[in-house]
Amino acid sequence: MKFFIDTANLQEIRESAELGILDGVTTNPTLLSREAGDPFENLKKICEVVSGPVSAEVIATDVKGMVREAHELVRIAENIVIKLPTTKEGVKACKILSSEGVQVNMTLVFSAAQAVLVARAGAAFVSPFVGRIDDVSSDGMRLIEQIVQIYGNYGFETEILVASVRHPMHVVQAALMGADICTIPYKVILQLFKHPLTDVGIERFLSDWKKIRR
Repeated sequence: MKFFIDTANLQEIRESAELGILDGVTTNPTLLSREAGDPFENLKKICEVVSGPVSAEVIATDVKGMVREAHELVRIAENIVIKLPTTKEGVKACKILSSEGVQVNMTLVFSAAQAVLVARAGAAFVSPFVGRIDDVSSDGMRLIEQIVQIYGNYGFETEILVASVRHPMHVVQAALMGADICTIPYKVILQLFKHPLTDVGIERFLSDWKKIRR
């Protein structure tokens, strides 16, 4: 399973890249709005740090506007992936752009039916939002399970990108289900390293070593 980071913060991206486990980046208008500077310039800098896919989202809600903005965004760097909302207009734009060879990440997916539509439209990535589904007292990971099964049934090449990840168990469950990618906030990436028994073990080893070095 590949690891993307869900942020537009350049420092977080650089630190994650230094870990040697980072395969890509997902951004959205909210994440970009939190960072100082021009969003287009910030996306360019991100693409210079990460050679893998970097998702950049359109603002338009109509097909023509989405396609126009997509053409502007892909000029930033070769590894830009266009992020579109999973609406009727978004699916139309996905079909147009994917036919042009542009990689598309269909976002705001909350049902298996939506996942089927975007795969049929040629999306490179589908982004189901597991955390937001959990927030409304439903099971976000159950959706991942369904999409994995459906895509396997029909050989869809669209990669399943688990989004809205809230904690390490989302990552573990996604891996067990066979999802292709998790896009993870920086704080959750750090949580993946943590286990109290690891800390206890290090402390014990160091304590024992000090005893024999006296």
